[in-house]
Amino acid sequence: MKKIISLVIFALFINACDDGDLTQENISFDTVKIQKCNSNSLLYKIKENEALIFETSNITFPTETLSQTLDITGSNRVVYRFFNNLVASATICELIPPANPVVTDQWTATGGKIIINTTAVKTNNEADNSSKITGYNHNITFRNITFSKTNGTQVYETFIFGDYVISTTALPFNFTKVLKQCPTSKRLYDKNSSEALILDIDPSLIVNTATPLNTPRTGLISDTKNKLTYRLFSGLLTDDYFCNTTFPATPLVNEEWIAAAGVINASGIIEVTTTANGNAFKHTIVIKKAKLKKGNSDFLLGDNYLYGELLTTN
Repeated sequence: MKKIISLVIFALFINACDDGDLTQENISFDTVKIQKCNSNSLLYKIKENEALIFETSNITFPTETLSQTLDITGSNRVVYRFFNNLVASATICELIPPANPVVTDQWTATGGKIIINTTAVKTNNEADNSSKITGYNHNITFRNITFSKTNGTQVYETFIFGDYVISTTALPFNFTKVLKQCPTSKRLYDKNSSEALILDIDPSLIVNTATPLNTPRTGLISDTKNKLTYRLFSGLLTDDYFCNTTFPATPLVNEEWIAAAGVINASGIIEVTTTANGNAFKHTIVIKKAKLKKGNSDFLLGDNYLYGELLTTN
């Protein structure tokens, strides 16, 4: 009899300990895509009568490859809502949400970390092995996120929110292929009204002597010789910009990409082929397998990128 009474007391004790803090309820949005409100900075996922909402008004989504860690706070909010009926985007995004469906319960994140890993989205051209950046993917994960709910708290050590992709306009690269050269520095450049591809070429590659057939002069891209730089500007670009000792402050540079150092017989190779016509010389410059970088982002110019032609005379 004593054993039976002891078992009953133990069972009652176990039931008494089953409070809200120990009740685990699963949040499952693994197969649901992230959406963004057009009128505000909310990212969200919706599934039938549930919504997972992430407030991002104080978060910058970069246009380069990097990782950032942020705190879940009152301005970087995460909430999980239950509704009494099917939920649509208008319910989440409208300044004055529709009267129905009605929120029946809400979990609010009170702590944790936001991990955002950003990588470039590229399109590849198989014909010439070039690539273009067309967007940036922001992979969002919550670490040690704690939800306060009506019957206690719930903690997820790792909660994957998902991928948020922001499209970007590919760099124009709308060049004439007609090169110009600064008289003193011997810098080469190709430009239009808003962008420039600048090559601080080794002067020994531009010689007024025809090169033998299939034997171009060659050099490697580096920071000291044959430095290759792409710049995109916010104002009108003219020839006056290029031949100064230092570049002018205007027009402002929106983006700058610098070519990675070349590797012998592998990448970042400059080839110059010179043909003669009397006292006139045409130097055709090809850049092979160059990679342009900005921070941790990069793209490829391709196997044989025609930089352009430079005309000189004796």
